[in-house]
Amino acid sequence: MTATDDLAERLRTHFPDVQLARDEVTVIVPAEEIVASLEYLRSDTDLGFDFLSDLSATDWPDRVPRFWLAYQLYSVPHRHRMRVKVGLAEEEPRVDTVTGLYPTADWLEREVFDFFGVVFDGHPDLRRIIMPDDWEGFPLRKDYSLGGVGTQYKGGAFIPPVDERGM
Repeated sequence: MTATDDLAERLRTHFPDVQLARDEVTVIVPAEEIVASLEYLRSDTDLGFDFLSDLSATDWPDRVPRFWLAYQLYSVPHRHRMRVKVGLAEEEPRVDTVTGLYPTADWLEREVFDFFGVVFDGHPDLRRIIMPDDWEGFPLRKDYSLGGVGTQYKGGAFIPPVDERGM
């Protein structure tokens, strides 16, 4: 049994949905349980996931739930890692902030908000981080226009913007 298998088995005693694929452990929890789940993973001395190394989002327009958040956790004392995933509804994608547990979540949550429109309830400063404040929409949603600009080449060749190409 590998260290990753052992970690997955320990997590199965507390979480009903633990997946092991490609030597990576993923726990899927309901959105309303994200803070309690991460608090457990951080405070349990045998697990000790004391560092949130990344938070990312994906958009699956034809699936329910449409949006998925992936919290990448690392344990400095035990030197193991895992991810916690949360699915969010299309109508109102929102989840509680985890900035109280992991200070790195501050900017990570703002980035997901900026690009996907996910609202993190209780975030201390939830505002755009990269896009201009007056930008309309969320550019990493799959229903957002690809846009771009046309490219004019010497000799007359022209390639239209991505969203105007007939493919």
